[in-house]
Amino acid sequence: MQSVSNQLDTIKRITRIFSGENKKPSCAAVVLAAGSSVRMGSDKILAKLGEMPVLARTLRPFQDCDAVSEIVVVTSLEKLNEVTELCREYNIGKVSKVVTGGKTRAESALTGVSEVSSKASLIAIHDGARPLVTVDLIRRTVEMAAKKNAAVPAIRSTDTLKTAGENGAIIGTVDRETTWRIQTPQVFKAELIKGALTKAMKQGLPLTDDSSAMEILGVTTYLVEGDEENIKLTKPLDLLLAAAILRDRRERNENRTGV
Repeated sequence: MQSVSNQLDTIKRITRIFSGENKKPSCAAVVLAAGSSVRMGSDKILAKLGEMPVLARTLRPFQDCDAVSEIVVVTSLEKLNEVTELCREYNIGKVSKVVTGGKTRAESALTGVSEVSSKASLIAIHDGARPLVTVDLIRRTVEMAAKKNAAVPAIRSTDTLKTAGENGAIIGTVDRETTWRIQTPQVFKAELIKGALTKAMKQGLPLTDDSSAMEILGVTTYLVEGDEENIKLTKPLDLLLAAAILRDRRERNENRTGV
């Protein structure tokens, strides 16, 4: 026969289950693929990386991650049909919408978050040009955001960073111990990021990442350990580096499985 304390513990567990306390939060992913690729010299989103286009590789980990329930892809009007077909061809079934973005990253991000399901309590925003993101990194960032409202992956800066004046003269050294290189996906409580991006757009603020919008609201964003391999494709050399990382991953996997 259960003791009184054990009976109370059982009742508490049942209460938590039916109250939804143990339910995983619903996270929608917004993947931004509307950039102009000026520095790349060609369309990096649709470029082949191994046997798959960059965007297909970017979307696959979100498709495979059980922490993500929906994907909205934001692209340019010119690539709308091609991106839609890509999602079909590579069986990215979580994609609910492919929509056209705006003139700036902030406009595209706001368009994307406005299109996710109202059921989503969290929204992850990811660069379409980061095709080496892993399911593990996505899941860890979602879990931190569920606890803290806002979370971003980051890696410590290993380079010495300097500030310079208009004439190129060094005027100071940045403390490397407090400097981090921010990555994506960046994950936020849905209503907070919608409000933050709306406010940033109204104020005409240039944003290079979405956590900057949260700073406007005074919301603290927390860091999650990022991944050195989660690079952003910006220049032609980055495609070569990404291909090398993929080959190395394949070899590591073969060594683990003994294939």
